[in-house]
Amino acid sequence: MRKSKIYKILGVLILLAIIGGGIWYWQLPNRHKAIVKSFLFEKLGVVSPNWKIENKSETYRMISPEFYIDGIYKSMEGPKASNYVQLSQDSTLLWLTSFHVKAIDNKSLQTISKDFICHTNVDFNDMKYYSSLHLEKRIGKQYPRLTSLSHGMENFSFPAGYGVPMKGNEFLYVTTQSLNHNLPDANFWMRHEVDINYSREKNLKPLMSRTAFIMLPFNESNPYKSPLDPGTNQCIPVETKNHTYDDGHGKKLSGHWVIPVGKNTYRSSVNGQLGIQDSLRLHAAAIHVHPFATKISLFDKTANKAIFTSKIINHTGKIGLTSIAPFSSVEGIWLYKNHDYEIVLDVNNTTQVSQDMMGSMFLFFYDKELDDLLQKKK
Repeated sequence: MRKSKIYKILGVLILLAIIGGGIWYWQLPNRHKAIVKSFLFEKLGVVSPNWKIENKSETYRMISPEFYIDGIYKSMEGPKASNYVQLSQDSTLLWLTSFHVKAIDNKSLQTISKDFICHTNVDFNDMKYYSSLHLEKRIGKQYPRLTSLSHGMENFSFPAGYGVPMKGNEFLYVTTQSLNHNLPDANFWMRHEVDINYSREKNLKPLMSRTAFIMLPFNESNPYKSPLDPGTNQCIPVETKNHTYDDGHGKKLSGHWVIPVGKNTYRSSVNGQLGIQDSLRLHAAAIHVHPFATKISLFDKTANKAIFTSKIINHTGKIGLTSIAPFSSVEGIWLYKNHDYEIVLDVNNTTQVSQDMMGSMFLFFYDKELDDLLQKKK
């Protein structure tokens, strides 16, 4: 076979591969497109995967790799990056006290709009963490996410005198993701700057994190059927692969669902997520919701009152969250095993199309068991 014929065949195969790859790419959802582009940019040397790290004055600062914003990226769709964090090189006990994230210009590193921040998750290795503190019975009890910052709540601090203890040479795993709700013709690069503040004080009170979030049932045989009977409390999930859970009785629940136009209220029990054995004293809460949420409460159904309510302010004239009120209390609020608790979320979709929604809380309780263990070691 002549070389020219071989080259023609190869050319056709390459062309078909490019066409097939293009068709495959354009059929991907936005978040998968972002993953593919980020992977290619890194492999082609367009961007460096390395983070810029600075650790001084009890602040661990990280500047992410570049994110390319080239269109609309709704919640959990934008380019993202992850990094392992080690606060020190030894096993000295440190106290996490606050978390911060801001969007910055790619070159000047100057602050830009927070509308390009989706969320920043802070995870930990629960096996190593609890083993080092001799609390092995807690391993695997819940997803090991310490907390999360997100659009509208880009800064979060524990009340004075409290913190989350961890040995300095243990690892945190930080993932930060970009966002763009309002600029369809965007074409620029940016980064995230993430700060973790910690203390070397020895007299702080320890907090433990528990995550609670709204989970709603959906029609498993036809999950995207609409309209649904409001009396069944069913939702339409955004998708059924991610953020889908089991209620313990074989029924599927979604933590990421679609909200119709107008005002609605969503609620679900969080007793199982709280896992209260006797009583717990709540001192802080970080909130994660999506645009068009207006208010979220941790509600005590037994006492018929809210433990706390976080007011949410949306942008005017564009999509986005101006602020989400955190909960913080030095005195704390008691929660009890024999009480019934739920999260209640109010939304107001002011657009003309359906939007996506989540309602999550990262709750921080005084950890008496750990405090007793730490006191014994002094």
